[in-house]
Amino acid sequence: MPLSREESAQHFLDLIQKSRRGKFKIYIGMSAGVGKSYRMLQEAHALLKSGIDVKIGYIETHKRKETEALMEGLPLIPRRKLFYKGRELDEMDTQAIINQRPEVVIVDELAHSNIEGSKNEKRWQDVMDILSVGINVISAVNIQHIESLNEEIKSITGVEVKERIPDSVLAQADEVVNIDLTAGELIARMKEGKIYHGDKIEAALQNFFKSDHILQLRELALKEVASQVERKVETEIAPITPVRHERFMACISSNESTAKHVIRKTARLANYYHSKWYVLYVQTPKESPDKIPLDKQRYLINNFKLATELGAEIIKVEHQSVSTAIIEKAEERNITTICIGKPHLNLFRVILATNVFNGLLKKLSCSNIDLVILS
Repeated sequence: MPLSREESAQHFLDLIQKSRRGKFKIYIGMSAGVGKSYRMLQEAHALLKSGIDVKIGYIETHKRKETEALMEGLPLIPRRKLFYKGRELDEMDTQAIINQRPEVVIVDELAHSNIEGSKNEKRWQDVMDILSVGINVISAVNIQHIESLNEEIKSITGVEVKERIPDSVLAQADEVVNIDLTAGELIARMKEGKIYHGDKIEAALQNFFKSDHILQLRELALKEVASQVERKVETEIAPITPVRHERFMACISSNESTAKHVIRKTARLANYYHSKWYVLYVQTPKESPDKIPLDKQRYLINNFKLATELGAEIIKVEHQSVSTAIIEKAEERNITTICIGKPHLNLFRVILATNVFNGLLKKLSCSNIDLVILS
């Protein structure tokens, strides 16, 4: 499908901006303690020996002796001091990094939430600012901090991770490297006190660091890096046969948990294919502004915000028929795949209740649009 004039201009602008932007490398791991910070510091020493101007913007050693030893001889950019709730705390000094303009800067803890009063809410936003001025960044993150995996991580570990990065941040990386250990090796490091100290060790082994949890997290990390490599191959190596440009559309209702599920899963699909995607909400007369309950309005606003953070474009339309609206918007935006919740969910019931559902299936059967029912 050829690009429109506007899309072609935007594509060229994106290429210009990308050429001015710094290179971005991310080390990803299945959990704390696999050695991401250690590996970044090793790379910093190697770069320094090669004559590269590399500086430490922020590193978190967690008082691990092996990691602290590697800090010796590496130039540091001092952190800035902030007072918060009567305490003096420090944060990465993003402006100082930009002012000094090193060739490469090491920035740990990519999913970190900045102290109130900082320019940006999240450290990954600081990294975007640093990259935008042409400074190369090496950073690190754990698999549990990726936004679209939030529900899956919670189902594995029973813990809802609060600090998260949008999938689009990972997608912008020029290189993603997995730091891998077996479950046995990681547990051994834990027992030796190389990850946590004191009474934290036993608590960690009984909760997050259970062997079955580690195996599942390891699988997620390996899959994520594999998909990043596959995407890089698809985007940088000319295909032998024409490639269909995927466009996904997630259809959501005002149900909070259902919508979040559909949004996150569609985000994963879109990121895998490196494709544009949309979130469609059809406002029927039953959910007009004067009839929809306040809690459902709040759910919609929160879900629109989540979708936007994950890189979606929001489409909100008023229509008597959900199915007809889906068809119209799918054709209008050249959608290749429509994503909806599975049959027992509210949205599917709405579709089934309309007379045009068979029309929707018929329309999809004679087109190149796929229908994905998310479990």
